[in-house]
Amino acid sequence: MLLKSFRYLLLPITWMYGCVIWLRNKLYDKNILKSSSFNFPIICVGNLATGGTGKTPMTEYLVRLLKKDYKTATLSRGYKRKTTGFAIADEDTTALEIGDEPMQFHQKFPDVTIAVGEERIVAIPQLLHDRPETEVIILDDAFQHRQVRAGLNIILTDYSNLYTRDLILPAGDLRDVRSSSKRADIIIVTKCNPELNETEKQKIISEINPAQSQTVYFTAIVYDKPYHLFTKEIIDITPDCGILLVCGIANPAPLKAHLEAHADSYDMLRYADHHIFHSNDLKDIRQQFEKMPSHNKLVLTTEKDAVRLEKFMAELKDFPIYVVPMQHSFLFNGATAFEKHVKQFIKSYNN
Repeated sequence: MLLKSFRYLLLPITWMYGCVIWLRNKLYDKNILKSSSFNFPIICVGNLATGGTGKTPMTEYLVRLLKKDYKTATLSRGYKRKTTGFAIADEDTTALEIGDEPMQFHQKFPDVTIAVGEERIVAIPQLLHDRPETEVIILDDAFQHRQVRAGLNIILTDYSNLYTRDLILPAGDLRDVRSSSKRADIIIVTKCNPELNETEKQKIISEINPAQSQTVYFTAIVYDKPYHLFTKEIIDITPDCGILLVCGIANPAPLKAHLEAHADSYDMLRYADHHIFHSNDLKDIRQQFEKMPSHNKLVLTTEKDAVRLEKFMAELKDFPIYVVPMQHSFLFNGATAFEKHVKQFIKSYNN
């Protein structure tokens, strides 16, 4: 409550920042600032907020959907990596070189081209030059990068914090004005209650007020069984497990709710989003773990955090540290329509 009150004090800054964003968008809309499009299927996955809407698992959903039929590539900024410029992941690449999310893609989909580059307008031609067999590019978190005009724009919004109810930074979490949602072709309300009913669905659609050309979908988060960070052993979470949750993600609330439903109790060490783990963090994790009274105890972390912890293999290979995979699950039988929408978009370039 105190934090919320403090953020309202920042409303004057929010107003000024919002004006700057609005003006920038208008300059692009009027073609004073230039956008480039490509005669090639490019799908953008983004949001209006600063994070925590599920862009990474949605990008993975699209990769799984498309890679069997199309030579697929992903292009990310590579947030918080220690390098700059364009790069394509290979067998020697680390998370420090390309960022945690692209590294996660690379590990899950070694047969897919995973590229990073801050300037997408430069990176796209370079990707197509280096991988000319590419048939579709998925832009991860590029909705605000208006130098490139994607053919299909997908934006995500968190069910618990819809962009329609949010404010511009720093008073809220929006990094773009609400009206920018009109540039999207598909709006996905993510992290919904799996029991969301038709009445509430229609209320949310009315609140979003999509244009006739826009489609709104709803997804819930599904967590799979945890696997060991190094041995890949799969386990079940039982009520008697003593769990230490270690995570550095924008919105851990759905994962916390999942643990509350499957374990009697858990402790948590929370770090900033995209936190780069150091040896001192390992000490904190071990100390917190040792304090836990349960005999059947383990450490759980997210897939994003896992790629940043792998560098400590020597210290953690025999430690009970497990990774919780997550995926989007479409509600109201929306998966078929969504997948058809995406594939028809790609096919339109072949006609």
